[in-house]
Amino acid sequence: MKPARILLFLALAALVVVALVNKCGSGDAAAGAPGGPGKGMGPLIATGVVVSPQRVAEHAETTGSLLANNQVEVRNEVAGRLVHLYFKEGAHVEQGELLVKIYDDDLQAQMRKLALEKEMADRTEERQKDLLSVNGISRQEYDAAQNTVSALQADIDLLRAQIAKTEIRAPFSGVVGLRTVSEGAYLASFTTIATLQQLEPMKLEFSLPERYRGRLKAGDTVSFRVGSAPNAFTGEIYAFEPMVDERTRSLKVRALCRNGGGQLLPGSFAKVDVALREIDGALMVPTQAIIPELRGQKVMTSRGGKATPVKVEIGLRNDSTVQVTSGLHAGDTVLITGIMQARPDMPVKVNVVHAGAK
Repeated sequence: MKPARILLFLALAALVVVALVNKCGSGDAAAGAPGGPGKGMGPLIATGVVVSPQRVAEHAETTGSLLANNQVEVRNEVAGRLVHLYFKEGAHVEQGELLVKIYDDDLQAQMRKLALEKEMADRTEERQKDLLSVNGISRQEYDAAQNTVSALQADIDLLRAQIAKTEIRAPFSGVVGLRTVSEGAYLASFTTIATLQQLEPMKLEFSLPERYRGRLKAGDTVSFRVGSAPNAFTGEIYAFEPMVDERTRSLKVRALCRNGGGQLLPGSFAKVDVALREIDGALMVPTQAIIPELRGQKVMTSRGGKATPVKVEIGLRNDSTVQVTSGLHAGDTVLITGIMQARPDMPVKVNVVHAGAK
């Protein structure tokens, strides 16, 4: 029995050895087959795009703030008791509309007194003029009467100006803010009563690096978004600060924009998109096709069915593509997948997709 068991074990061992030998042989054959990892491997399967000229716009993104077209603080020039507020908080008022009235009864009384004195002086001057015509008085007496009339008129003009200061009128059409005082309160000079803001049109103020100054001019259009509105707005540049900020090396720009529906409010934060220029015939490739190197960038192309690295120079960038300014030509096929496995002169089979495909 023991020799039989030994023979059985030897037979099983021989079968295992034969199986291992057959497996190794099939592995070597597979290594030499097309598509295997060894010598004589099949082509690399990759995805690519065909480069074609496009028209693209260069944009600069920045942040800005919205400003009222005109804004003032409603203040009283003279001290006195606040008699009446003629506006409602948050209401629209027209230019020249009376907003605030300060007590002026004492000034009005003085005006009536001066008016009577002026009327009497006018009569005296008329009588003196008649007497002068018949040589009833001297020229000096008539001049004194005229001076009295002129002096009273000057006093009336001064008093009229003082009365005008007791009335505050809207310098422009706009929206009145919240009041800070109540009727009957005694106001010291230059007390802030409310604010007045002109909300149509609005101003957009933002800053850009000084290198962009030569690409912008008055009349250029910008677009922007604010957090309080879901839609985008447009504005037209109308003015530039005539100097560059020394700390930030940026240039302040202002644009006018319509405020239809009153969606825009002064002080709002805005994300601004400025169109700088348009480029015709730009060769754009997907961002993932660019391979950074120690001394620049390269892309992998398919030429004659083989992977070919090409050094490139890049220019304009956007969210998903990069402009290639040198190294490529229209019609070149650029790999966007498999670029890390590709080696120079490696056979490659490219599935071409549109540039915007993911």
